[in-house]
Amino acid sequence: MNIDSIQTGIVIDHITAGRSMRLYELLGLGSLEGVSVAIIQNAVSHKMGRKDIIKIDADIPINFDVIGYVDPTATVNIIRDGKLVDKREIGMPETLVNVIRCKNPRCITSTEQELDHVFKLTDRRHEIYRCIYCETKAN
Repeated sequence: MNIDSIQTGIVIDHITAGRSMRLYELLGLGSLEGVSVAIIQNAVSHKMGRKDIIKIDADIPINFDVIGYVDPTATVNIIRDGKLVDKREIGMPETLVNVIRCKNPRCITSTEQELDHVFKLTDRRHEIYRCIYCETKAN
């Protein structure tokens, strides 16, 4: 398999194998006009065994909270002029705002459409987020 290197863009690396499509969806990468996005799944990794990688061939704004929610061990590499200019480790965000939606039909966010969907990290060890309004566990 041959995926060209990018000159300017973003590489999301060290994604736990199988989580790249969830990231792709939550980041809205499918709706980008004229931007090439490569998803590499189950790539061999000396550190992780297997991993996924997402390459975005454009310098676009990325919601790091989404990445931290889906896979807090992922890293983000910023590429400019073919060179790595920044490498960030993400970690788990304490709060998620409008990243995911509350599934509880009785939650106030179901009836009050203008309310933000806010989730707080309640259990770091088990990666559990709960809605701040009804305490429903995020999926």
